[in-house]
Amino acid sequence: MSSAESGPAVAPEAVAARFEELYGAAPEGVWAAPGRVNLIGEYTDFNDGFVMPLALPHTAVAAVSRRTDGVLRVHSADAPGGVVRLTPDELVPLSDRGWAAYPAGVVWALREAGHVTTGADIHLTSTVPTGAGLSSSAALEVVTALALNDLYELGLSAPESAVLAQHAENDFVGVPCGIMDQMASACCTEGHALHLDTSDLSQRQVPFDLAAVGLQLLVVDTRVKHALGDGAYAERRAGCETGARALGVRTLREVEYAHLPDALDRLAGEAPNVRRYVRHVVSDNHRVEQVMALLDAGEVRAVGPVLIEGHTSLRDDLRVSCDELDLVVSTAVEAGALGARMTGGGFGGSAIVLVETADAETVTKAILESFATASHPAPRVFPAIPSRGAHRLA
Repeated sequence: MSSAESGPAVAPEAVAARFEELYGAAPEGVWAAPGRVNLIGEYTDFNDGFVMPLALPHTAVAAVSRRTDGVLRVHSADAPGGVVRLTPDELVPLSDRGWAAYPAGVVWALREAGHVTTGADIHLTSTVPTGAGLSSSAALEVVTALALNDLYELGLSAPESAVLAQHAENDFVGVPCGIMDQMASACCTEGHALHLDTSDLSQRQVPFDLAAVGLQLLVVDTRVKHALGDGAYAERRAGCETGARALGVRTLREVEYAHLPDALDRLAGEAPNVRRYVRHVVSDNHRVEQVMALLDAGEVRAVGPVLIEGHTSLRDDLRVSCDELDLVVSTAVEAGALGARMTGGGFGGSAIVLVETADAETVTKAILESFATASHPAPRVFPAIPSRGAHRLA
C-alpha cells in the first residue's frame, strides 16, 4: 500500500463514496487508526519491557458494513487489484494474502477468540508510509478491529482490540512483533506519548507538547524499505529468549539495569549475539525510564543524549541499523540537533530527530544534502505531531 507525503486528514465522505461505488450501498460507518513513531524503547515489547510511542497524524481509514453470509470483502485504494473476496474457509493463517492479510487476520483473530462476526465489506485507504517503520500494518489491523467491534457490539476495550490485532499479525500474517504498535494505534491520545508497560499493558499518557518549549521531533523516512517478515526480527527475538533462559528468567524485563554487568558475565558461555541483544534490551528499558523522568521534570532537551545512546545500542548491539539511518543520526547531530536515533524495527525505515524549532530547517537541509552527496534517494522529512488513537469518523 502506498502513502501520501504527509498525514493530512482523509475525508470520510470520500472514503464512504468510494465504498458505495465498490459495494453498491453506503457503509455503516467510517473509522481511522494512526501509525506511530516510537520515542524510545526498541525491541523491548516482546521482552515484557517498556516503550514510549506516540501516534502520528497519518492514519489508515476504513469504511465498513456488516454482512450476514460470513464472507469478507476487502479493497484498498492504495494497492493494485480489485476487491479481495474471502470465505470463512479461506481465512487460513500464513496463506500469504499480501496487504489483505492484515484485515483478514483480524477477522480470523476475532473468530478464534469466540466473537461472533458474520462477515464484512471493507474499503481502506492510508496515509501511513509503508515500510518506514511507522506501523502501517498495525494501523490497518486496529482500524479493522475497531470497526468490527463497534458494528458487532463486541464490547472490546482499546487494549483488548490491540491484543487481538497483535494476534492477527503474529499468527495469521506470521510476523512475531510485540504489542507496542497495536497499543499505540489503539490507545494513544493527542498531545501525549504513551508510556506502556508491556508486561501487563498498564499505561500512562505522558504530556509531550514540544511546541510549547520551542522544540520539534522530526521523522526522517529514509525510504529504505524494511520487511520484518524476512527472519532478522525473529532471529533477534529468539536470541533474547535464549538469553532469558540462560539467566533463569521468564523474560529480560526481569533483569534489572543495575545487575546488567553481572548478567553479562553469566552469559559468557553464550554466543556473542545473545550477550549483545541482552545488553541492548536491558539498557533500552532503562532509557525509557530515563526519558519519562526527564519529561516529568520538564527537562525535555536532556532527552536528546538518551536518544543518541539508544541509536548507538541499536547500531552496535542489536545491529538493526543501516548506512542511511546512521547518516541521518550523524548528520543531524553535527548540524545541531539535540539528539537522534533510528526508530522501529530497523533494517531501513525511519529515524527521529529532536531539534530546536529554530534549527529544524537547517538540520533538515543538512540531512537532505548528506543524502544527495551519498547518492541516496532523498528522504521524506516531516514533524511528528502527537495525535489521537483509533476512533470513529462517521
